[in-house]
Amino acid sequence: MASGGSVKPFVHFNAKQDAELLYKAMKGLGTDEDTILMLLTSRSNDQRQQIKAAYKKSHGKDLVKDLKSELGGKLEDLLLALMAPPASYDANELHKAIKGTGTEDDVLIEILASRAPEEIINIIKAYKKDHGAKLEKDIMGDTSGHYQRMLVILLQANREEGVGELTVEKDAKDLYSAGEEKFGTDEDKFINILGNRSVEHLRKVFEAYRKVAGCDLEESIKEECTGNLEKVLLAVVKCIKSVPAYLAECVHDSMSRAGTDDRALIRIMVSRSEVDMLDIRAHFKRMYRQSLYTTIQEDTAGDYQKALLYLCGGND
Repeated sequence: MASGGSVKPFVHFNAKQDAELLYKAMKGLGTDEDTILMLLTSRSNDQRQQIKAAYKKSHGKDLVKDLKSELGGKLEDLLLALMAPPASYDANELHKAIKGTGTEDDVLIEILASRAPEEIINIIKAYKKDHGAKLEKDIMGDTSGHYQRMLVILLQANREEGVGELTVEKDAKDLYSAGEEKFGTDEDKFINILGNRSVEHLRKVFEAYRKVAGCDLEESIKEECTGNLEKVLLAVVKCIKSVPAYLAECVHDSMSRAGTDDRALIRIMVSRSEVDMLDIRAHFKRMYRQSLYTTIQEDTAGDYQKALLYLCGGND
């Protein structure tokens, strides 16, 4: 099984040349969307930042602004997402989720549960730089209770190291007695164990839990918790098991509703294109008996579809 990203750094890269191609594609009557989307989806994010700088140097103009004025709709959303540095893009998605009308909890949960510790740290920095505010403070102002506590713990990006062989059984039993075994649920136990133990440790705890409880921890969470706390704990458990499998589920959900959730689809396709898109594809095929490529073909159209398919990187 191939693993890693579908978008790799372009081998014979020349930022100045690419900047010229983009300038020509937007100059004059009509826009050559094909050139723009083919070029931007086949460069790494780092290379796109270099193209942005070369464009500014050659033409004294902001490439992102020019793209905005030439494009529209979902294709514009996708290409502008590609042009943002990854941490800034995630920070902006979180900002929109918090500052829009009503909190978009699904966005907060998906990003904070699935990003690696160093990514979370970079997102916090980018949020401060781009939005002049503290991400933790904004999240606390917009959420409450146990759900808020879990998000704040995820923001610390500070899991313990290694596997505590002696505490695996204890953690499994603690989770069992905090949920299935008692009347009412000890949410704090769930939050502390799932939020702070290392990934390797928790994978062993999940195995031990199945022996103790006779079911998967996800099933117990569904029975014991509700609302956003249930959603965030499930997302964390799924990400501990496999981030690509979790994101395969998210990308499937974005297309299985009546009307596509294009923002979620764009966010996953763009933010994972250089990280684990090939793994997401493999899990998607296994989980849904259809390739991600075919699903995108059935669910989208036009240049927007073309760009998504380029990011997908092939059919399984």
